[in-house]
Amino acid sequence: MHPRRLLIGGNWKMNGDLASSVELAEEVVEAFEPLRESVDCVVFPPFPYLQAVARTLGNSGVILGAQDCSTEANGALTGDISAEMLVDLGVGQVIIGHSERRQVHNESDSQTCDKVHMALESGLKVMLCVGETWDERSAGRADEIVRRQLKGGLAGLAKDRVGALTIAYEPVWAIGTGKSATPKDAAMAHDLIRSDLEDLYDRPSSAAVRILYGGSVNAANAPGLFAHLQIEGALVGGASLKSGDFASILGSAATSFQGRRG
Repeated sequence: MHPRRLLIGGNWKMNGDLASSVELAEEVVEAFEPLRESVDCVVFPPFPYLQAVARTLGNSGVILGAQDCSTEANGALTGDISAEMLVDLGVGQVIIGHSERRQVHNESDSQTCDKVHMALESGLKVMLCVGETWDERSAGRADEIVRRQLKGGLAGLAKDRVGALTIAYEPVWAIGTGKSATPKDAAMAHDLIRSDLEDLYDRPSSAAVRILYGGSVNAANAPGLFAHLQIEGALVGGASLKSGDFASILGSAATSFQGRRG
């Protein structure tokens, strides 16, 4: 299989205001322009700023993403955002199953699965997050947890939908802590996910899915992560709010892609 461009996602979480979100989007577009043939990029602003960021991204090639969506198409669900609403705003991809939804909002694998189905049926691409806590890892259960979240999140998903997925391996203990899985450990987790996708579907379907790493990715550790062929990009948190750091990560991904092409 020919190497594909790495995908770099910037998850802005609940940060910024209207002016700073537009400014950050402008800086991402500027950084992405000379690299657009060698890397893919998606940004996930807070919901209130999606429309303004969409205008700023324009036809730059940077994909507009959203941080979550509802399990339902519409209805009396105060505070929820439907997948169809996101599509209406020009969103192309949505994060589902992020550890902060699982841990803080107690979302189950079943809820995550319902969101995956709803998003895909609405025409969105899905970035499904999986990953273990430190206690689970210390107890030797990391592989079990990742497998459970992956299979639970994709339950009932037809093979012809798999190509619209990206999987982000995000060990919970590495998110926002300054800790990061070693490149070797991350690559091993990616191998596990790839193998499980083959078991759930088949080899061609598994090969169609990009698997990213997330968890305190920054300008310094990105090159080491991207040196492993199993790692096909990154979902970046805090460093995505600093345009210089995010530009450096984009550059590392582009350099890695060129190296993989030989």
